[in-house]
Amino acid sequence: MISVLILTKNEEQDLPGCLESVAWSDDVHVFDSFSTDRTVEIAAAAGATVTQRKFDGYATHRNAALTSCIFKHPWVLILDADERIPNRLQDEIKLITSTPTPFAAFRIRRRDFFQGRWLKHAQISPFYVRLVRAGKAHYEREVNEVLIVDGAVGELAEPFDHFPFSKGIRHWIDKHNVYSTMEAKRWWDEQKGNFDFHWSKALFSKDFSERRYHQKGLFYRFPGRPLIKFAYMMFARRAFLDGKPGVTYAVLQSIYEYFIVLKQDEIRTKQDWRERDD
Repeated sequence: MISVLILTKNEEQDLPGCLESVAWSDDVHVFDSFSTDRTVEIAAAAGATVTQRKFDGYATHRNAALTSCIFKHPWVLILDADERIPNRLQDEIKLITSTPTPFAAFRIRRRDFFQGRWLKHAQISPFYVRLVRAGKAHYEREVNEVLIVDGAVGELAEPFDHFPFSKGIRHWIDKHNVYSTMEAKRWWDEQKGNFDFHWSKALFSKDFSERRYHQKGLFYRFPGRPLIKFAYMMFARRAFLDGKPGVTYAVLQSIYEYFIVLKQDEIRTKQDWRERDD
């Protein structure tokens, strides 16, 4: 069998569907950030093991979940409350973990849905490492965190489903407003630390997480990023083939990029004023 780890914070709306999709597991853990709604009650009623911890950062919190939960099984499936495991993926996971394998983790395709439609073309990052051997993985970076695996990573054929707009557009914008602040700060820290990003790794690295990391680092050097992102999504990825949801999502992603640009400028301006005062 497989253990399941679900991270929550006020997820009374989405958690029941997530729990239902993993009801086949006899070891479900809900790692909660002291929710003030019915999240804990719902988890306990479903038979999940509930652990609560004050949130102090995305990577830090996820690492605490992986190390403090006592899992019954050697494999752990990591989920957010707005994600679902279809039956075909359930069968594949059971099969792959019941036989000897050289892999320490598996990457799974995520299907993002918006306005009732899978964003097949508009979705930028469709692959995520979510099935790991217990004790063989940890997170790095506090925004758009990356799961680092101690060992080889395989890939499953079946996808899982994600509903990022289940709580509405406002919730998505509020969340990405927080993310954009963190992204701008990370950019500034990288500027001070003289991080070295490589085109070769951005284009050809076999590790998806490493490739994305270098792509982001290089992309942050471009002028006009919001327009570049919109053009990339619309014409390179052909978001328009996803209809109105795809076009709307491309616009939202461009706005998110503009938030980051504005906050980078704000940080730079504040630093310039400090240097003048000195």
